[in-house]
Amino acid sequence: MLLSAETNPAVLPQRIISLGPTLTKWLYLMDAGDRVVGVTTYCTQPPEAAEKPKIGNVITADIEKIVGLKPDLVLATSLTSPRSMEKLKSLGIRVRQFNEEKSFEEICGHFLELGKIIGKEKESAGIVAKARKEAGKSTGKLKNLKKPTVFVQIGAKPLFTVTGTSFISDMVKMSGGINIAEKAKSGLYSREKVIADNPDAIIISEMGIAGREEMDLWLKYKTLDAVKNKRIYVLDSYLLCSPTPLSFVEAMEKLLHVLHPEVPEK
Repeated sequence: MLLSAETNPAVLPQRIISLGPTLTKWLYLMDAGDRVVGVTTYCTQPPEAAEKPKIGNVITADIEKIVGLKPDLVLATSLTSPRSMEKLKSLGIRVRQFNEEKSFEEICGHFLELGKIIGKEKESAGIVAKARKEAGKSTGKLKNLKKPTVFVQIGAKPLFTVTGTSFISDMVKMSGGINIAEKAKSGLYSREKVIADNPDAIIISEMGIAGREEMDLWLKYKTLDAVKNKRIYVLDSYLLCSPTPLSFVEAMEKLLHVLHPEVPEK
């Protein structure tokens, strides 16, 4: 059984290492940034996190550096090397892994769980309640509106998208759209398949790819409805791909107005 502040206040972690950008953002949002003693090179938000000692990237962690920072909790992700996690555990370091969330509700659930682990139950509950309320307001605007089909691009070489097991697909759904790759078995997708599916809109996430260049490439396919109707958009990958409960709703709201420009903004 995993102890929490609720069951034993003495186990509250005071020296936390985060092995994922999303987890780092969560800690700072709960006002626990002062307890963060190490992060990955990808943990650049909020700006204060970028000043913390670096212990490697999201896949490869420097065990020696981690041990030297004397953490009482290491937060891992689904990308963290299993060997690294086992080594840390063998050294008596507490490790908690959070796998990638598949939906808005899973994001909220994991956020609440982290809040419980670090003794920030009240803060995390308040943030989730606010996010759920705002999400409800947004989705309430979509009644009786037509749902456009959407292709979300998160990689270029090879072309990569999100399937129904991704929280981004849930975001598309909550924004009143239909992810054309929802039932795909993997994120690998061909341009020929996109052309055949002929989505109403194409969303490009600048996750290590040049959004403007990809947009120009799509514009060459004149038969696409997304091209004909000028519905190709580039969205901020930091907002789209590593969400807190609140930033998920913020991204969802942006996507909602991209897909449904007729809906009045706040």
